Amino acid sequence: MVKKQTAGRDKLGDFAPKFAELNDDVLFGQVSSRESELPAHQRSLITISALISAGNFEQLPAHLKIGKENGITKDEIAEVITHLSFYVGWPKAWSAFNLAKDIFND
Repeated sequence: MVKKQTAGRDKLGDFAPKFAELNDDVLFGQVSSRESELPAHQRSLITISALISAGNFEQLPAHLKIGKENGITKDEIAEVITHLSFYVGWPKAWSAFNLAKDIFND
């Protein structure tokens, strides 16, 4: 079961309430909760891969933590980032590894 997301409202609710609502209720609510169509573990792997591919490292730690909660292991994340390195670039892989090791080594 996907945990109720409140990051949008917590961080942007006063500044951008509609964006916060869409983030929490649509993206993390309606879309991410469709686990019968795509399990949370796989959804996290896809999201993490997309963030790394696009170089969106500011959002990556939060999604790595969610992925860990969804059952992604240290070995899996290392394999995903290693695989991506050849498709999205070595520097992006280094950046991703630097963030992932902090989350998966605790």
